[in-house]
Amino acid sequence: MTSLRINGKPVKAKPGITLLELAQKQGIEIPTLCHHPALTPKGSCRLCLVEDETTGELFTSCNTYVTGGMSILTDSQRVKQARKEILELIFAQHPVDCTVCDSANYCKLRRYAADAGVQGNELPGRGEFLPVFDNNPLIHRDYSKCIGCGICVRACREIQGAGAVEFKGSGWSYRPTSSFNKTMDGSSCELCGLCVSLCPVGALIEKPPLHRGVEDKRVRTVCPYCGCGCNLELRIAGGKVIGVRADIPGSWNGPSLCAKGRYGLFFVNHPDRLTQPLRREGEDLTEISWEEAIKEIAGKIKEIIKESGPSAVGILASAKTTNEENYLIQKFARAAIGTNNVDHCARLCHSPTVAGLAGAFGSAAMTNSIGDIEEAEVILVTGSNTTVNHPVIAQAIKRAVLHRGARLLIIDPRELPLSRYATIHLKPRPGTDVAWLNSMAQTIVEESLHNKKFIQERTEGFESLVETLKKYPPEKTEKITGIPAEQLRQVARAYAQARRASIFYAMGITQHIRGTDNVRAIANLAMLCGHLGKPGTGINPLRGQNNVQGACDMGALPDFLPGYQRVDSKEAREKFRAVWGREVPSEPGLTVGEMMEATLEGKLRALLVFGENPMVTDAESSLVEDALKQLDLLVVQDIFPTETSAFAHYVLPGASFAEKEGTFTSTERRVQKLNKALEPPGTARTDGETIALLSAEMGYHIQHQPAEVMKEIATLVSTYGGIDYRRLDKGGIQWPCANPQHPGTPILHVESFPRGKGLFQPVDYQPPVESPDHKYPLILSTGRILYQYHSRTMSKRSPIDRMEPQGFLEINPTDAEKMGIRDGDAVKVSSRRGKIVSRARVSASAPAGVVFMSFHFADEAVNRLTSSARDPLAKIPEFKVSAVRVEKI
Repeated sequence: MTSLRINGKPVKAKPGITLLELAQKQGIEIPTLCHHPALTPKGSCRLCLVEDETTGELFTSCNTYVTGGMSILTDSQRVKQARKEILELIFAQHPVDCTVCDSANYCKLRRYAADAGVQGNELPGRGEFLPVFDNNPLIHRDYSKCIGCGICVRACREIQGAGAVEFKGSGWSYRPTSSFNKTMDGSSCELCGLCVSLCPVGALIEKPPLHRGVEDKRVRTVCPYCGCGCNLELRIAGGKVIGVRADIPGSWNGPSLCAKGRYGLFFVNHPDRLTQPLRREGEDLTEISWEEAIKEIAGKIKEIIKESGPSAVGILASAKTTNEENYLIQKFARAAIGTNNVDHCARLCHSPTVAGLAGAFGSAAMTNSIGDIEEAEVILVTGSNTTVNHPVIAQAIKRAVLHRGARLLIIDPRELPLSRYATIHLKPRPGTDVAWLNSMAQTIVEESLHNKKFIQERTEGFESLVETLKKYPPEKTEKITGIPAEQLRQVARAYAQARRASIFYAMGITQHIRGTDNVRAIANLAMLCGHLGKPGTGINPLRGQNNVQGACDMGALPDFLPGYQRVDSKEAREKFRAVWGREVPSEPGLTVGEMMEATLEGKLRALLVFGENPMVTDAESSLVEDALKQLDLLVVQDIFPTETSAFAHYVLPGASFAEKEGTFTSTERRVQKLNKALEPPGTARTDGETIALLSAEMGYHIQHQPAEVMKEIATLVSTYGGIDYRRLDKGGIQWPCANPQHPGTPILHVESFPRGKGLFQPVDYQPPVESPDHKYPLILSTGRILYQYHSRTMSKRSPIDRMEPQGFLEINPTDAEKMGIRDGDAVKVSSRRGKIVSRARVSASAPAGVVFMSFHFADEAVNRLTSSARDPLAKIPEFKVSAVRVEKI
């Protein structure tokens, strides 16, 4: 420890800490306009001056490190006068219009000026101000108010990794701007709003402006969009969300959010919210009371069970609702109804992860933490448009490349925003992943790059894998994948020879009829090189929705009870029977797609849907529509009317994430607590309350208070055994967490696997179920875009919708030229199952022969084109490869 004095008081500090940090630890405020703890200190604003009592020297405290014997004054007369003069100089080129400035009381410059007694007119001003840029729906730039602190430039480079903002000009006109003075949405800017949140003045503000209300309170919660699990605070005024703030002490994401997290939460206030139960009467939905709704729905369920048995009822849980509610939904299905017909949208995204990784390791989750991404030497990203789908995780990947020297290897058919950071980007033909993964593994074994010690001590089945790999030399698979053999060998060597290498994947790997085999091949590759159980390594499936991981953990699956305990295990069923007081059915239930088929066959007669919208998100949606129309009872609980609720017999108003208490489990297994910020509108209820009411009406009483439900979960799910609300109030915990003293587990499989030894699972390449032909010559791949989410129920009711309010068909320039298609042209897209109309976006991002569409837009429902052919084990449809024809209209 180093000894020094601050304001006459002796203190001790660790070497490497700055004077500003030390003062803050001592509770001493030093003003600063350009500093943030996540950024490299620069001292550009000069406002954090302190005085060396010995020499009388003034220097900036944010970038001066403590040394022994210092004697520092933070508030001497000389310091006060210097800070006052600095503020006066700033105001000489800053408009004094604080009363109408949108930054209002959030402006740090205004507060510091008031503290120092600066009026803003002490020095003659230039009288000319730089222009205002107001050219996107999310961010307003007013450079007349810019003070040149540079915090936006550094944040965009050091935290976001985008480099979308840079300084231009000199002297008076030296200000940050986007490259070549482009519009923000026309640059490399991702409109994450990080710069806005850190700007100390009104030069960068969000739209609508901050003065839309004076907040009553701030409530900490978790973002309801992707699986990153970003912490944020909701700013509440007058019973509405008026803003969002990150940078919460103890949060893993620090000041970072994406565009959806920063600007996409205003849907909570939208007038379209459902507020009262509705019952279908002919073509119309008519308001009824909750008492009527619960009594009638429960009565119809009991009647159907009496006539056709419990297997005639199905329930769709939701990756958007809490762990506690998903637990209650599956408990209601199994204990009150007596069926395992419960599933949710993980079936459509990461069911192969559950099947593939559970077989290899005995656990099906991201093995490592977001926090150790930057420790990797090599990062392999495949089947993931990370910058679009998991933007805050993409930030960590970009920082690893830009600031830590990591090599980024991308293997994906499309050119991605992340591609510009990559050492190499290989582009396989869609649906050929097993072939190139096996070829990488074959190269590693052939060149003796595999980790023999790890394989011998911690795995089994290696010899069987080697026999299979002999069939996959890169020269042979080049004909299948289109990847040049030598380039694939280079990637294999880079991955194998790194001391720490990690793999990140998403639905580009899983949404195939052989998605489970793809995941198995990835697991084989990681075990082959021993890249598991250490920081900067691992297999990291990126979950697409906020609680996909949690919904799976809670047993919202037809073949697993909570904690991935199989329903066909007598021991597991007895364990749950002892707590629930009811027998648990032993036969695995139906998946989402199987429920639709069973409905068309007359076997499934009732379906309860919580927060899902299968009419937009499920494959071959024309069959989904036929099935929904045939149901005797369709009940939908949601926060907005949806394309699915349009067919419902009963529509129940749900509570949003901001109106409930509970937990989400993020993609890194981090269990985090939601705190209630608002009351639900009208008579809307949480999903847990609805389940408890229905269950009680059916004669089975369920405790639905979230904290009590979590206690029950902890008794039945060993990985959640040490999780309770008191601990979560202090921050998230990563499972497995076995007991109340357990700190959580940032990295899985450090010493062993849950199944004992890791199992190599040899897999062979099989082509997609559809291939292009003369009638349907192109491959259609579907996915997400940055500014929309799922079926748009939330995102289209927020400002972000204006960034991308329409769907599009991304088509390669070569293909577009052959068809006479220009950018923006209306096009008809046809498959063997249906046809839709969209508009063309001519882009080299799509490889020749492949087109891309997002699935968000109901008015051009791309899932009318996709196939319901499924992975035989995980039962996930083939979303990534459909043969289509494109025609200009």
